[in-house]
Amino acid sequence: MKKTTFHISKMDCPSEENMIRMKLQGLSFNKLDFDIPKRNLYVYHEGDPTAIKNALNELNLGSTLFNTEESQDVVSVGDLDNEKKLLWTVLLINFGFFLVEIITGFFSRSMGLVADSLDMFADAIVYSLSLYAIGHIASKKKKIAKVSGYFQMALAIFGLAEVMRRFLGFEEVPAFQTMIIISFLALIGNAASLYLLQKQKSKEAHMQASVIFTSNDVIVNLGVIAAGIAVYFTKSKFPDLIVGSIVFLLVMNGALRILKLSK
Repeated sequence: MKKTTFHISKMDCPSEENMIRMKLQGLSFNKLDFDIPKRNLYVYHEGDPTAIKNALNELNLGSTLFNTEESQDVVSVGDLDNEKKLLWTVLLINFGFFLVEIITGFFSRSMGLVADSLDMFADAIVYSLSLYAIGHIASKKKKIAKVSGYFQMALAIFGLAEVMRRFLGFEEVPAFQTMIIISFLALIGNAASLYLLQKQKSKEAHMQASVIFTSNDVIVNLGVIAAGIAVYFTKSKFPDLIVGSIVFLLVMNGALRILKLSK
């Protein structure tokens, strides 16, 4: 078996990872292994890698074939099963906190919590698409990606419109206690997910992508907590709206990436 290394300069999140997997689906290879921090893709295959190289070039992600060498690595079914179970765990954590945060966000009048919930929902979409890819044809996966992307974009647009309305209106100050408590619980959930993912020490694409996304979630959680503290000291709605706006823009960017996958 051969191992071909591609350096992909624009590969920095699960969107590009899924894009590459979908593009290469149907081509002949044994395994894809991603090193997202170094932006490297390792393709284990038999024969000539030209078809793989051409497919990657069509994505316009700055793909460069680095080298091809002989490899004795094999795919471990047990490891793949463990990674699937771990991804399911992270998916359920993200979707569970999406439900909790969006409900408490509306009741507490906190756009920061609502925005954070959509960020968790965006992650859940990426994880579910990765899991859904197994055993399904590319066209079906692309259809699901398109629906998910448009739905996420609609939620982001609604959120930004609501933020603007609250900026211009006379809304009550959000309940900072709920903001801090719920975000702290979400922080614990994301920290636990991050610990499990890092403990796995996997070099597989989905695992490394999950670590990156979960790390970003921790930062967002801390941002909402900071906004809740600022609301307490300033007695103003603006810290919450500012954080909410930033996170909604991140959600919008995630939606655009998912839609790019569906092309």
